[in-house]
Amino acid sequence: MGRAFEFRKGRKMKRWSAMAKAFTRIGKDIVMAVKEGGPNPDANSRLRAVIQNAKAANMPKDNVERAIKKATDKDTANYKEVLFEGYAPHGIALLIETATDNNNRTVANVRSYFNKCNGTMGTQGSVEFMFDHTCNFRIPAEGLDAEELELELIDFGAEEVFEDEDGILIYAPFASFGTIQKELENRNLEILSSGFERIPQITKKLSEAEMADVEKLIEKMEEDDDVMNVYHTMEEA
Repeated sequence: MGRAFEFRKGRKMKRWSAMAKAFTRIGKDIVMAVKEGGPNPDANSRLRAVIQNAKAANMPKDNVERAIKKATDKDTANYKEVLFEGYAPHGIALLIETATDNNNRTVANVRSYFNKCNGTMGTQGSVEFMFDHTCNFRIPAEGLDAEELELELIDFGAEEVFEDEDGILIYAPFASFGTIQKELENRNLEILSSGFERIPQITKKLSEAEMADVEKLIEKMEEDDDVMNVYHTMEEA
């Protein structure tokens, strides 16, 4: 198995662990998708993907429809996606993805977390190059062979396809998202969920005490409502 498989295995059960937090994040995704491409999912592939993710997270349909309606209101604040970079203790690189309607607030908060936990906030581009920006799709495994599907999807950008207990996962470069989404839809394959992740190219092994230092900073970041994802170069235990 490749790096995407190992990365997914390490992060499993950590992402979207709190349902309320998951719903908040999906709500922001809906606003950004509607503001970008309109409220009709048939004509808005990004919104279509977010609705699939909402379903996968067991977000009630009424909540989704309410969020879409709210997003069409001109008075609803739009969210801007901002990437922050830096180092946690012990030389661990961090990438923090945020969606914010107040960049000054988010910058101040992220900087304070670095300062309080002995980290260092970096400049743009200081650690982003250490991560591969990928897209992923999860589809049902029934009636499909992951190896055969991988061969068929290579021409559309797929780099890694594997099966786990929840279905088949497809990983590809960030730029291939639209191409693969369209091909899966053309094949009438149900997309259970989809998204983007940043996979570290190299990871660093730490002691238990050192890991605790890094996890303290990551937890502070993840508790912030503006933070969508935190990626790091620490080897998962």
